[in-house]
Amino acid sequence: MAAPNFWENQESAKSTVQRLKALKAIVDPICNALDHTEEFRAMIELLGEADDADVRVELEAGLDRLSTEVDRIELLTLLSEPNDPRNCYFNIQAGTGGDDACDWAEMLLRLYLRYFEQCDFVPEELSMRYGENAGIQSCSLLVKGPYAYGYLSCETGVHRLVRISPFSAQSKRETSFASVDVHPEVDDITIEIDWDKDIREDTYRASGSGGQHVNKTSSAVRLTHLDTGLVAQCQNERSQHKNRATARKMLSARLYQMEQAKRDSALAKIYGEKGQIGWGNAIRSYFLYPEQRVKDTRTGVTTHNTQAVLDGDIQMFIDAELRQRAAARHQKT
Repeated sequence: MAAPNFWENQESAKSTVQRLKALKAIVDPICNALDHTEEFRAMIELLGEADDADVRVELEAGLDRLSTEVDRIELLTLLSEPNDPRNCYFNIQAGTGGDDACDWAEMLLRLYLRYFEQCDFVPEELSMRYGENAGIQSCSLLVKGPYAYGYLSCETGVHRLVRISPFSAQSKRETSFASVDVHPEVDDITIEIDWDKDIREDTYRASGSGGQHVNKTSSAVRLTHLDTGLVAQCQNERSQHKNRATARKMLSARLYQMEQAKRDSALAKIYGEKGQIGWGNAIRSYFLYPEQRVKDTRTGVTTHNTQAVLDGDIQMFIDAELRQRAAARHQKT
């Protein structure tokens, strides 16, 4: 990066910077933990010479923080798959439940935006389809940050919400569903696609906010892979060419992931047999009525602090899924 001509090739430079961030995400926490360990060792020696209550309180608090740091480092060792350090495409799709499902999809979007903020991930909106009366039908984001795919891949699946419907005049309890799909951003994908024969391209006017030019021209692009039915769309750029290029990258990533799924039974189940976004497919249930509870059906992790979860506090679920995946890999070997 110190080379005078480093930024002459923008794509290569961005790739190097991304690799640096991924490496620093591993090295920096370890260096910090080692530095703190030396500080606490010195404090222990000091206490051996003279018992100081203030030093003891500071040491105990510091050891608690160090324990948390070590837990985070341990989780990083679980992110060992080739695509884990990469950025990712993050998609939310409303399922069974009408207006309630669209509202739930928007609630999930808010939840994840809060989580991205906590993790210093940077989301970039690629497309947004709003519901007829409320919420969103679907959205696509490009999420940038070290190990974004590794962490967020744990959220792939159907999310179920149970609550009193704000759209019901009789205040009935309703169950709504929305799905989350996550794919790595891979620049070196080797998927053969005949863009003229295998793909149907549709252009349309972008909906929602985005400026007069975005809404008055058919700049948005939707690509459909005819054999699989996979769809990728982008509308965030004013240029149709830029939207087409981004949509092609998204579709290539999804096709690449499908190819990977053929060699992985767990992913094959998610992508090949996921079926309806509704009953029987939920990875996590969010109960807001009659009790307050969120339960992950894969790991059994449960919390009654539903508001914290809806505000983005989902790391406990991701951590448990990462450990479960690591245990499954260990059993296979």
